[in-house]
Amino acid sequence: MIGTLVATAFWAMLPAYVPNNAAVLAGGGRPIDGGREWRGARLLGDGKTWRGTAVGTLVGVLLALGLNRLNDPASAAFGAELPTFALPAAFALAFGAMCGDIGASFLKRRSGRERGAAFPGLDQLDFVVGALGLVFLVDADWALAVFTPSVLAVVLVMTPVLHVVTNVGAYALGVKNEPW
Repeated sequence: MIGTLVATAFWAMLPAYVPNNAAVLAGGGRPIDGGREWRGARLLGDGKTWRGTAVGTLVGVLLALGLNRLNDPASAAFGAELPTFALPAAFALAFGAMCGDIGASFLKRRSGRERGAAFPGLDQLDFVVGALGLVFLVDADWALAVFTPSVLAVVLVMTPVLHVVTNVGAYALGVKNEPW
């Protein structure tokens, strides 16, 4: 039962887990805030770009469509019926994750934190809140069928753990400048 919940939660969140990483790899481009400030601080900063947002969203959607093609063998391997992604749900998960991260940048700038500074809690769940919020708005029937209370609980516990492990790993490999 626990294994099925973890497999379902991980599978369902993959299109939200990957976009921010893809955005970093796409790197550069025009900042979304255009360099504008509010109360003496940048709205978002140079790390939130139009290109990164577009690439991250596209990668998340393409990943969801790829997972749909792998669904039958993966479901058999995990011994669980993993969800398939309707296109609106795939888009909402990917774009919502990007929006959640953008919102977190706005909050970080308002709290005086610089780009890359840690903000415990927010750093681990910002994209989850954005992804889940948008998918429930865009495709509520799909979201309610997939994100049962048990699956949501697993997502909320599993995501911070995955976030820390992947960031420490990326730092150790020299891909990130800080381990958070």
